[in-house]
Amino acid sequence: MFARLALCSRLPSRIRQSNVCPVSIRAFSQAKFSLPRPHGKSFAHRSELKQAKRIVVKLGSAVVTRDECGLALGRLASIVEQVAMLQNQGREMMIVTSGAVAFGKQRLRHEILLSQSVRQALHSGQNQLKEMSVPVLEARACAAAGQSGLMALYEAMFTQYSTCTAQILVTNLDFHDEQKRRNLNSTLHELLRMNIVPIINTNDAVVPPPVPSSDLQGVNVISIKDNDSLAARLAVEMKADLLIALSDVEGLYDSPPGTDDAKLIDIFYPGDQQSITYGTKSRVGLGGMEAKVKAALWALQGGTSVVIANGTHPKVTGHVITDIVEGKKVGTFFSEVKPAGPTVEQQTEMARHAGRTLASLDPEQREEIICCLAELLTEKKDEILSANRRDMELATASGRLSQPLINRLSLSTAKLNSLAIGLRQLAVSSRDSVGRVLRRTRVANNLELEQITVPIGVLLVIFESRPDCLPQVSALAIASGNALLLKGGKEASNTNKILHQLTQEALSLHGVSDAIQLVSTREEVEDLCRLDKMIDLIIPRGSSQLVRDIQRAAKGIPVLGHSEGVCHVYIDSDASIDKAISVVRDSKCDYPAACNAMETLLIHRDLLRTPIFDQLIDMLRTENVKIHAGPRFASYLTFSPSEVKSLRTEYGDLECCIEVVDSMQEAVDHIHKYGSSHTDVIVTENEETAEQFLQQVDSACVFWNSSSRFADGYRFGLGAEVGISTARIHARGPVGLEGLLTTKWVLRGEGHTVADFSEQGSMKYLHENIPIPQGSFS
Repeated sequence: MFARLALCSRLPSRIRQSNVCPVSIRAFSQAKFSLPRPHGKSFAHRSELKQAKRIVVKLGSAVVTRDECGLALGRLASIVEQVAMLQNQGREMMIVTSGAVAFGKQRLRHEILLSQSVRQALHSGQNQLKEMSVPVLEARACAAAGQSGLMALYEAMFTQYSTCTAQILVTNLDFHDEQKRRNLNSTLHELLRMNIVPIINTNDAVVPPPVPSSDLQGVNVISIKDNDSLAARLAVEMKADLLIALSDVEGLYDSPPGTDDAKLIDIFYPGDQQSITYGTKSRVGLGGMEAKVKAALWALQGGTSVVIANGTHPKVTGHVITDIVEGKKVGTFFSEVKPAGPTVEQQTEMARHAGRTLASLDPEQREEIICCLAELLTEKKDEILSANRRDMELATASGRLSQPLINRLSLSTAKLNSLAIGLRQLAVSSRDSVGRVLRRTRVANNLELEQITVPIGVLLVIFESRPDCLPQVSALAIASGNALLLKGGKEASNTNKILHQLTQEALSLHGVSDAIQLVSTREEVEDLCRLDKMIDLIIPRGSSQLVRDIQRAAKGIPVLGHSEGVCHVYIDSDASIDKAISVVRDSKCDYPAACNAMETLLIHRDLLRTPIFDQLIDMLRTENVKIHAGPRFASYLTFSPSEVKSLRTEYGDLECCIEVVDSMQEAVDHIHKYGSSHTDVIVTENEETAEQFLQQVDSACVFWNSSSRFADGYRFGLGAEVGISTARIHARGPVGLEGLLTTKWVLRGEGHTVADFSEQGSMKYLHENIPIPQGSFS
């Protein structure tokens, strides 16, 4: 066999120091994975890549080198770390690497320069020395000089992770000669069995120059022209589950990267080649993107999934391989299974295009669409409730949802009627939303400036469980002229599907049914948050953990929402017993899973051991509310309830914390320290104390003698809300129609120029405010 095998000098310490044979060690590591799937069929979706057991990582020349010659040591180190981590998880990793020619060229140039005699350098003079040039180096000689150094580098890096490596050099003959092919296959399997990472490269020291051939036509025919074709052939030969090809571009584009209209292709299917325009080949190495695509399709045909991604970007190199294996949307994924519907990128484009048409409709037309949706909610209530019952049954049977989430999932006739009423209110208020003139200024004679309301653009709303969120948010998007992407939880998939169908039916009245899209593909939330060039605002509706995850993942896209709803009710020393009991009961017990439910009850110290305190405790016990004692409250009791673990807890259930404070000011300080700036309440008959509380508490909603549950868009008369924001800018509190609008400036002139207003110009600025008639539209 022409392949050369060079095992590293020592096995990993975990094998060398044990009496257990390497086979047993390998079997133990495989316990983390299910039995290997039958080879011959590639993964259909990115999410399935987590199941990949045997993985080939191909490192292109542009990844391994940092310029024409010289290795990118930082990139290599991070790639080695990821490969070693996956290997230690029990996966079988193989590397196909470039870089021998570049490394050899660097070494030979250095040797040639050193071989110049000092005498010659001095004799030729300084000017001549500057003009000295290294002769053109033959690639095979460079490869011969670079192979050993490249392998030594890999071995040193992998040794840091107690991972053993082996080098294998191959040529076309090793695949086309049956005996050599079997030998190569046997060698690789033995290395993988011993927990060793094979590092494979073409034997460029002896391989002939590539010539045109009719390869890549079938599973059994592919010539090794470059490391792309080598990686594909090797992956199929070894029945690898996944081939990761790292290059210097983000993935496959529909036209050469860098051109104005170039778009990254998330998923590439066989047969799509005609829609691709290829650019030039890589700056180093033999292959270009066309070679990578052909090799990828050949591997896909052989049953190996393929991802082409960027291995040179400094912000992603450190986790690009592990991200791909985790199923994240990185690079271009090659799949043989084409989904029935459009991709999320296509859905976003469709929504943006239809959204602009929606924004240009007359206000009466948008009002008609919302009223139609309200009618459909009541007309089709039996179908909606039937779908919701299926979701409830599946959620209950699965046992994966907590009781608060199951409560949020449930719909009823009363809820649908309430939704319809809210939508009709919203329809009326939508008449003067888009295009309303906020300010009009006469800048100069015949030069007038207007500030008008306009939609934000494309909204992404991600919501858990609550299917009633879908028509609410849809109606707000219609009223404000915004395009909308909806990503609901799979636990409400049946209900969401029918509600979205009804929404599109209403939108079709004026030909804008594509303006609201329901994302039903396997898109992860984190992947959606990366569409910063397509989405203008993200609005999460769900648990505090969901909101935090989205805020962390959304880079470049604003997020409107709140991560927690730690709401307080403070019972002042001058509180009415009846008002205190009714406000606390409603705030905690009306809907405990809501974000505006009370989580902490603050009681003035003077009320302890008084009738108002006793009645509050009795009421909470009657309502089956579990009480957690704050530190100060616990200190007053001989036998106290369980002491609270954190004063910042959002229970979302029939539980609450009780804490004692000495004054209204101490209550305010407690709220500022432990609250979430959502909704906070004071119960008191002292107007002066109440006004101080209302002014000092820095929350989105601050109430006096009223339940925290009033913090809601519908109850505020907004018709509906997309959520409650605790942010400091744009929108705060329940976000209704106004919160989904922004502004633009419109200037009307008659050939005015800035030069007209210079010292030598003939015009002067007036900046006069022009009165705006009520209901004025641009």
